[in-house]
Formats: sequence, structure tokens, C-alpha cells
Amino acid sequence: MTADRLAALPAIPRDADGPVFHEPWEAQAFALAVRLHEACLFGWDEWAVALGAEIKAAQAAGDPDTGETYYRHWLAALEKLVAAKGAVTDAELADRKAAWDRAARATPHGEPIVLGRELQAP
Repeated sequence: MTADRLAALPAIPRDADGPVFHEPWEAQAFALAVRLHEACLFGWDEWAVALGAEIKAAQAAGDPDTGETYYRHWLAALEKLVAAKGAVTDAELADRKAAWDRAARATPHGEPIVLGRELQAP
């Protein structure tokens, strides 16, 4: 990303070398948005409006906007956008979130969370 484009996006977490992901899920959420755009589910203008609305709502609810919650807003905007487009139902989204929660609870500390782990025998 060029310096001028990065300067226009001050909320993106970064270090001296540029944008960073603090957790693997952030990179996955980013990649998912890119892939859904490439699949023509939404355009970048539409994405920008959705993400901006999510950030604005979070700020109105008291988010300090330090950059630490940026990808939580990214994920929330993505979830709302794919639901609005009919790519997932609210029930499917809730089921998937519950599955990830179960998998996280079944994952030993320090190991990657794998969806379906909660279904594996101990």
C-alpha cells in the first residue's frame, strides 16, 4: 500500500513497516473480504460504506478508536454485508459463530483453533 493511501486510513493498525495483523483471524477476515469482493459479492465502494458505518457505530457506543478494535469492526461489517447480500442467513451465521466458540473452548492453550475440533474424540 502506498504511503499516501496508508495516510488516508489512519485507523489501520501499523508498525514502522506498514499495516499489521495482531492475530491470525484478522488476516483471515481481511482475506475473506478480498475474496468476496473478487467473487463480485460487493464492490469496494459498498465495502467502504459498510466498514465506515460499523466504525462510526462503534465510536458512538464508546469505542476509543485506538486501532486495537479495527478488525473487530472489519469482521462485523463483513458479517452484516454478507447477510444483507443473502450469502448467509442470520441462523447460519449464528451457527458458525457457535461452532467456532465450541472449537476455541476445545482447543488446548497455544494451539491453533480448528473448526470441527469440538467434534473430535479427546
